Amino acid sequence: MDQIAAIIVAAGRGTRAGEGLPKQWRSVGGRPVLDWTLRAFRRAGLTRLVIVIHPDDRAQAEALLAPGEILVAGGAERVASVRAALEVLAATPPARVLIHDGARPLVSATVIADVLAALADAPAAAPALPVVDALWHGAQGQVTGTAARDGLYRAQTPQAFDFAAILRAHRAHSGPAADDVEIARAAGLTVAITAGCEDNFKLTYPADFARAERRLTERHAMDIRLGNGYDVHRFGAGEGCWLCGVLVPHPRALQGHSDADVGMHALTDAIYGALAEGDIGRHFPPSDPQWKGAASAIFLRHAVDLAAKKGYRIANCDVTLVCELPKIGPHAQAMQARLSEIMTLAPDRISVKATTSERLGFTGREEGIAALATACLIADEKVPT
Repeated sequence: MDQIAAIIVAAGRGTRAGEGLPKQWRSVGGRPVLDWTLRAFRRAGLTRLVIVIHPDDRAQAEALLAPGEILVAGGAERVASVRAALEVLAATPPARVLIHDGARPLVSATVIADVLAALADAPAAAPALPVVDALWHGAQGQVTGTAARDGLYRAQTPQAFDFAAILRAHRAHSGPAADDVEIARAAGLTVAITAGCEDNFKLTYPADFARAERRLTERHAMDIRLGNGYDVHRFGAGEGCWLCGVLVPHPRALQGHSDADVGMHALTDAIYGALAEGDIGRHFPPSDPQWKGAASAIFLRHAVDLAAKKGYRIANCDVTLVCELPKIGPHAQAMQARLSEIMTLAPDRISVKATTSERLGFTGREEGIAALATACLIADEKVPT
């Protein structure tokens, strides 16, 4: 997907949506509309996102960014906003580019995949729905005539293009345009039509937000997964133990093929378990020398990214470390903060705590440390079974 970029246009003010925040910043299902839109593209595997925003919105937009995504200040009109993003991409041009309205948060991975696939046979493609309703002309509240609907479509986004071709088209275009298909056709590009989706509507009027809320609620209903993880590492020679990403002072170190972070290993396995994806050994075999001494943050980040790719977000997680020593309490907050950084998850959704085994068993004899973890995953979008 490195040769594919997506431009998300979210610089408008959305006056038809009524009073209040611009529509891309209004809350739907507990998140800003633009947040849902960005998540839809990430789920579809897109990693090179350019978000076009109003200059006044930079601070709140930065809070939504994932690594590698960039912000571009938009222009007074949509054409200028898209052109600004294209010019930024031109420094290291992708082969193909998607251009999408930030106020279409319910776009599916199928719609995205279909327009990209259509570029194999055309320099441009866009999703659309055929018009099925009767069409009228009207004036002063009365019908003044009818119009044929044959061959008419309702345009949607993302609209997909050969990057070099749409960049040339934008540079040559002057004046306004309804969308990028209009600019492409003015440049002589053939535009293929792919299947749109009724859910991929643009939030325009106040009633659209309630409709989007209902659809998001339907998508998320009852799609919750739980996973458990358990891990053990013995003490051996060395100083200090890596526990939940923090090097805790101790006269001995935990032994293992990687950095032996028992807490992070248990948490990683909990996420893999919720996804029915096995354990760390399946994804990072201990027989592979490249993982010798590896930081366990690599494993946890992989599990978190895999969850996102499969359409899930982590609602919360809980890690319990079982040991007599070292004392975990003085370091628990730092562990929580480090896990939050690795997982890109709010600290108040991460619990790190400890208990002893009352001097019983191998942990009681201070031969090693055990860890248990639970992770709760919620689907951002229903995942096909």
